[in-house]
Amino acid sequence: MTKVNSEAPGPAVVLLSGGLDSMVSAALARERGHAVHALTIDYGQRHSRELQSAKAIAEMLGVERHVELPLDLRKFGGSALTADIDVPKSGVEEDAIPVTYVPARNLVFLALTTAFAETSGSRDIFIGVNALDYSGYPDCRPEFIESFAETARLGTKQGVEGSPFTIHAPLQYMTKADIARECARLGLDPAWSWSCYDPTPGGLACGECDSCRLRQKGFEEAGVVDTTVYS
Repeated sequence: MTKVNSEAPGPAVVLLSGGLDSMVSAALARERGHAVHALTIDYGQRHSRELQSAKAIAEMLGVERHVELPLDLRKFGGSALTADIDVPKSGVEEDAIPVTYVPARNLVFLALTTAFAETSGSRDIFIGVNALDYSGYPDCRPEFIESFAETARLGTKQGVEGSPFTIHAPLQYMTKADIARECARLGLDPAWSWSCYDPTPGGLACGECDSCRLRQKGFEEAGVVDTTVYS
């Protein structure tokens, strides 16, 4: 007879940007039985509207603890999201790293999330990276996630003492349509999340940036209504 492990999962830390992918990842962590601790980074992004969404998502999902950490990457610039560079509205070159790439963002963010996890008694970290729709971003690729997990094992007290972190990227190989379907299955309102890189002065999603177009295409292909209001 097989012994069933009835031990409840421990707490999980979720990197919660306020975007659709991070919202679905947080809901998946909760569905798996984890008490969710959420970390949101205010990095000076031009689409700071997503910070409001992160707060709303954290409240709707009933997270145990939500930390919003200021880290002004505008001091570095180098991205259309942190500097005075136009956000592309006509697509990006195939196989090129888009100008919306924020230098080393997920490397920095995962390091901070790991520190938060180590102080939260957590061995599980969830991040909503996706290698299909955002393959142009090197810090969304599977090899980066695998490498970071090993770095975290080697560079933390918890790791060297035999309790390494597991980096969960549940959306890694999903299409945006798959993610839209998961959003619906989990009973989430898409409008809680925010994806637009370049909101209008009136606070609406532009509907033209790469992120908006990928999102709209995904929901359309999934046959799921996106309740977000676009300009």
